[in-house]
Amino acid sequence: MMLARVADSLYWVGRYVERAEHVCRLADVTLNATLDRSMAANETARIALSALGDDLTAADSNLFETAKELTLGNDDANSVRMSLARARENARQVRDQITTEMWERLNLLYLRVNEKGAERIFEREHTSFLHDVIADLHLFKGAADATMSHGEGWRFLMLGVHIERAQLIARLLRAAFGDGAVPTGDHVTLMNVLRMGCALEPYLRTYTAEIEPKHILDFLLFDEDFPRSIRFATARIEESMADIASHAAFGGRGRPERLAGRLRSRLEFTDLEELEANGAATLLASVVADCSRIHEALYQTFVAYPLEMRLPA
Repeated sequence: MMLARVADSLYWVGRYVERAEHVCRLADVTLNATLDRSMAANETARIALSALGDDLTAADSNLFETAKELTLGNDDANSVRMSLARARENARQVRDQITTEMWERLNLLYLRVNEKGAERIFEREHTSFLHDVIADLHLFKGAADATMSHGEGWRFLMLGVHIERAQLIARLLRAAFGDGAVPTGDHVTLMNVLRMGCALEPYLRTYTAEIEPKHILDFLLFDEDFPRSIRFATARIEESMADIASHAAFGGRGRPERLAGRLRSRLEFTDLEELEANGAATLLASVVADCSRIHEALYQTFVAYPLEMRLPA
């Protein structure tokens, strides 16, 4: 079993990198929507801000300044800049566990959002700025996949990515559909929700031009093959937990594994008709809560465990 501090740092690299990419995409879609100056722009902004836990609405906030703060803010703990700073610091602490390609890409990302004049560059060409950050985050993940040994460290990194992703997509869907807020006929807003989940083109290949809330929920909740669906993420969480547990010094099926298996099963066996009849709010809230419980159990078992649990009797 690897050192707890190493597992902890790799896990948080995964979480912070995934968070940075998601916030970048929400800021980009929101800013693009404001160009329309329509009700769809206000609704898109409401969904994006609500998905990030922001109480502001499109009516009482300067959306450009809000997007800039989400990207380059020093006071917002979830801003892209702060997430990349924390990812880089965690990566620095385990520099010997990651590859040069990973470190260089993450360091370049950190320097991009912290360079002198980054705010002026964002104000002048925010679209290309955000797209470049997202592209570099994809390059980091590609470098990790192609150059890092797929052992325990990799599993903790991927566990962080997929726990974060499941929670972020669940919050996005809850903001969009949890209270039936999006009108069925609001075609532009529904397309923006798909864009925020990086799902527009994969969705269209499945449902063609039939953009309906029930189909979006079905796709982003239950699609087995789309890597940003909650079902796909929860399956990867269970796989990672099983692999990590197989290297642990104790036998049997531990609590994190059981929680991950329960979450995957809930997504696998949910009745679609019942979900459509009763709404998705309860299921989405349970996904967020279950991911938090898996996180806590992971820490208790592999990071903050009592020393006597790992010493021979």
